[in-house]
Amino acid sequence: MKRILITGAAGFLGSHLCDRFIKEGYFVIGMDNLITGDLKNIEHLFKLENFEFYHHDITKFVHVPGDLDYILHFASPASPIDYLKIPIQTLKVGSLGTHNLLGLARVKKARILIASTSEVYGDPLVHPQTEEYYGNVNTIGPRGVYDEAKRFQESITMAYHTFHGVETRIVRIFNTYGPRMRLNDGRVIPAFIGQALRGEDLTIFGDGMQTRSFCYVDDQVEGIYRLLHSDYVYPVNIGNPDEITIKDFAEEIIKLTGTNQKVVYHPLPVNDPLQRQPDTTKAKELLGWEAKVSRAEGMKITYDYFRSLSPEELSKEEHKDFSSYIK
Repeated sequence: MKRILITGAAGFLGSHLCDRFIKEGYFVIGMDNLITGDLKNIEHLFKLENFEFYHHDITKFVHVPGDLDYILHFASPASPIDYLKIPIQTLKVGSLGTHNLLGLARVKKARILIASTSEVYGDPLVHPQTEEYYGNVNTIGPRGVYDEAKRFQESITMAYHTFHGVETRIVRIFNTYGPRMRLNDGRVIPAFIGQALRGEDLTIFGDGMQTRSFCYVDDQVEGIYRLLHSDYVYPVNIGNPDEITIKDFAEEIIKLTGTNQKVVYHPLPVNDPLQRQPDTTKAKELLGWEAKVSRAEGMKITYDYFRSLSPEELSKEEHKDFSSYIK
């Protein structure tokens, strides 16, 4: 049985990856310090013989007994609210954490795939974004802690590949959504749906003409799975190129939820990207992958998930307390 370590296992994407690799017959070792993850995302796996969980912070030395075939590095805060509240931890998990896992991959002779992000492109001057575009990032802006952590992560990964011969893969993830997303984490889909379910006005930052391209989680996981098993070492965009303005998306949410909330406008946060659309040519050519789930279909499943939450969960204003982590 192949053994795989998945960091950030209790998070949104990490938990779905655990499910996929369990389904494929792997022995899955999940690791998470639970700073933004939640055990309820993986509690259904604890009864399985081919799943183990380590409550550990990967910015400290990482030890996993036994053989390892693969590592998926998905540990990181991934929402603007999180990384603005815990900026040092965000930088550390992308730098020290990645360094520790690359060292582990080298010792275990494991193939490692790291989760990068469309945020490496910053507020792009090229549209849609190809993997060859170097980006437009403000290194000292409030979002720089996340953007630069991921850019450094890509650099050290390539260095380990070229210098030590470690088998590495890099996925650049574009906006992904689906069940297990956290409410109130600053991302537009849980924000809009949470507001609609609570009967609040939908909040748009800026004029609403900025664009996003939303990829359903099952499509994202399939792309990551194929990339891990490919022989391509350079970054690959995985996302859905179906682009929409935030203003039009708010109207879709109102229609989907059957509510008649007003849309209210607030100033755009500093360095918030005005355009986001992946060029997925490489994923199609190299992996035979493209997004299959339409936004209408994926959003219906996602809405049903949020609707199933308890009134207590829906009414929580803050979904995470980081005070114990901030020293």
